Order: sequence, then C-alpha cells, then structure tokens
Amino acid sequence: MPQLRFRPLELSFAICRFAPTVNVPTWVSESEFFSITRTLEELSIVCPEAQIPTDVMAEFGWKGLMLEGPFDFGLTGILTSVLVPLAEAQIGIFAFSTFDTDYVLVKEESFERALEVLTDAGHIRVVAAD
Repeated sequence: MPQLRFRPLELSFAICRFAPTVNVPTWVSESEFFSITRTLEELSIVCPEAQIPTDVMAEFGWKGLMLEGPFDFGLTGILTSVLVPLAEAQIGIFAFSTFDTDYVLVKEESFERALEVLTDAGHIRVVAAD
C-alpha cells in the first residue's frame, strides 16, 4: 500500500442530510470549506459545524484529515491504505473526494487515536504552516 502524507484539519465538521429535491441552502456558500453531493436518494453537505442552522438534520462532531494530493486517477489503493488501518482500529469514517485529493472525517473522540493509527501504518503527518 502507498505511503501517504496527511494533514489534520483545524475545523470541526458536520454532515447534513436533506431530501434529494431540496435546493442547496444559501448558508452553505458562506463557508470556506464545504462539499455537496446530490444523489437520487439525498442531498448531503459536509461543512463546518458553526455554519449549520439548528433546524437542519446533521451528524455533528467530526474532525478531518486531508490526504495530500494531487493523486493520479490511475493510482489504486489510496483510500484503502488509510481506511484499512482505521477499520482495524475500530475507527469509523466518512470519506469524500475532490478532483485532486481525498478527505477522511473521523469522530472527534477518535481523532487523536486515528492520527496515531495512521502514523503507525507508515503514513506521514504533515503539520500546516501558519
């Protein structure tokens, strides 16, 4: 499996769920970081917890890891190299991807353990420069 560089993200995230036909709420675009996925079954939005109105159905308490890309689309095993060690450590995840990279969210109470597990698996933790 590939050795990856990963960077912990400072924000606390939530994953919101809406009906599939709902328009994307305007408050989403006010965030510096968000991901929107619409399927036939639902509209899901990942964004910082602080952005979310109280009446929105959401799962709170997630911390993020950015896998440093960009990754060539022909590469295989990128997510597997991260998800397998986390699964073996009984750490649940929520993953999503962009054109250049992958993101993995873990619950806040498992975050420090996830960092340790990934480092023990041979991945390299990168500290963001201020």
